Amino acid sequence: MSTDLPGSPTLEDVARVAGVSRATVSRVINGIRNVAPEIQEAVNRAVATVGYVPNRAARSLVTRRAGAVALVVSGAGDERPSEARVFADPFFGRVAGGILGFLRPRAVHPVLMLAETPEARDEVIAFIRQGSADGALVVSAHGEDPLPGLLAAAGVPAVLWGRPARPVPISYVDLDQRLGAALAAGRLVERGRRRVATISGPPGLPASQDRLSGFREAMARSGHPYVPDAEGDFSVTGGESAMRRLIADHPGLDGVFAANDLMAEGALRALRDRGLRVPEDVAVVGFDDAPAAAQCLPPLTTVRQPMEEMAAEMARLLLAHVDDPGLEATSRVFRPTLVVRGSA
Repeated sequence: MSTDLPGSPTLEDVARVAGVSRATVSRVINGIRNVAPEIQEAVNRAVATVGYVPNRAARSLVTRRAGAVALVVSGAGDERPSEARVFADPFFGRVAGGILGFLRPRAVHPVLMLAETPEARDEVIAFIRQGSADGALVVSAHGEDPLPGLLAAAGVPAVLWGRPARPVPISYVDLDQRLGAALAAGRLVERGRRRVATISGPPGLPASQDRLSGFREAMARSGHPYVPDAEGDFSVTGGESAMRRLIADHPGLDGVFAANDLMAEGALRALRDRGLRVPEDVAVVGFDDAPAAAQCLPPLTTVRQPMEEMAAEMARLLLAHVDDPGLEATSRVFRPTLVVRGSA
C-alpha cells in the first residue's frame, strides 16, 4: 500500500536520495525496529531534503497506531479544569513541555482533552478505543477522580501523573513527596527556626497529604511535635490568604513551609505587607522549583521536582505499554532535591 500523497515526493524519491531501498524507507517511516541508526539518520535526512510527507491514514493501517496520545486533564465534582485555567497554569505548562519534548522526535502527537464530567470521561475512553489515540497521559486535578479506574477497567493504555488516591492497576510517575517535605523541614531546622508552620495544599490530593505528613513527621523527629497548618489551594492568592491566617493565629512564627512555590510566593507577599523580613524574621521554603521561584524577592529556597523529566518518563512508559499490551502496571518515583536561595 502506498503512503504517498498525489503530486508529492514519493518513497522512491526518498530512497534514491538516501541510497537505500524503498522497503527500508518504509520501515524507517513506519517506526519498525531493527533498522541501523545510521540508516535511520540517512532516511530522515532524505525525508527532510525532498520534503516527503507520509499519508498518516495509510500509515496507521500499516502500523496499527494512531501516532497520537490523549493528554488528559481530569477533574471530579466541582473541580472542573477550564481551558483558561489549564493553559495559564505553569505546572501544566511544564508537564506538557516534558511530554512534547519526548514525543515530538518520535512523531507522536498529544491531543489535549478535558475530562471534567462523566460524559467527557466516556469521550476519552471512546476516543482511544476507536483508534484516534494510542493511549492516555492523565493529570488529575482531584483525588477522587474516577478516570484512572475507568481507564484500567477498559484496558486502555494509560499513565498517571502522581500516585492515585485509591489503589488502581495503572502505571504512574511520581515524586517522593515525603522526602521532599523532609528536606524542607531539615532546612528550616538547620536555620534554627523554632516556631514553624506550614501552608498545605488541597487535602484531596495525595501529593498534598504526603507533603503535609512528611513535613510534620520530619519536624517531630527534630523535636517539634506541633506544626500549625493553614490550607491553601496551590495558587498565589491562596498562599497569601493562608499566610495571613497563620500570622494572625500564631504571632511570632519564624519559619514557613509552603506546599508549592505559588503559595510560597503569596506567603512572601503577606509577610512583606506585615513588615516582616525574609529570612531574618521568617524563613520561607517552597516546593517545585518553578521558574518563578528564582524571581521572587528574595529568591525562593525550594524543593525541586524535576517535572519535565517526570513528564518525559510518563510518555516513555505509555509508549512501552502501547508496544507491549501485556506489560504490567509499574511506578517510577523520582527523588527531590533542595535548592537553596535567599528565603531560607
